Amino acid sequence: MADDEQPLAVKVGTVVLTVAAGWIAQKLVGVIWEKATGSSAPTDLDDDELSVARAVTFAAVSGGVAVLAKRLARQGAVRAGARYLSPKG
Repeated sequence: MADDEQPLAVKVGTVVLTVAAGWIAQKLVGVIWEKATGSSAPTDLDDDELSVARAVTFAAVSGGVAVLAKRLARQGAVRAGARYLSPKG
C-alpha cells in the first residue's frame, strides 16, 4: 500500500508510534551506552574532549537504533491500521 493510499488514521498512528519509538530508543541507547562504557552517553558530539572514535561509534549506534525503531513503528502502525480498518466480513 502506497503512502498516499493509507487512511489518515494510519498516517497519524505512524507519526505517533515513530515519535514514541524514537524517544524510547534514545533512552535505551543511553542506558546501554552507560552500562557498556561506564560513562554517560555523549550529549555534544562536537565536544573537543570526546574522542573521534567514541563520537563516531555513538553516532552509528544511535543512528542504527533510530532507523530500526522508525521501521518497526511504521510496520506496526500499518499492520494495526490494516487490522482495525479492514472491513469485517
